[in-house]
Amino acid sequence: MASAKKILASMRKNAKNWRIEDLQTLAKYYGIAYRQNGTSHVFFTFDPGYLPVPAHRPIKSVYVRQFVELLDAKLAGRKDTQG
Repeated sequence: MASAKKILASMRKNAKNWRIEDLQTLAKYYGIAYRQNGTSHVFFTFDPGYLPVPAHRPIKSVYVRQFVELLDAKLAGRKDTQG
């Protein structure tokens, strides 16, 4: 399995042909809560909301782009609070 940083860099270059497991790997690495309670969607919790992503393969690129945007906003907020 590729590292989370490599996955994120690849997602930024190309938002196509990703699996839900890749988003879950990023969520675990960056401390983003997610759940999938017997549904066809995985719900990733970002502050102040959440992003539901269908767990079909491959994930549509619009969901990957939204996930990366929300992750980038979370990381930017983390950097602001540390410095």
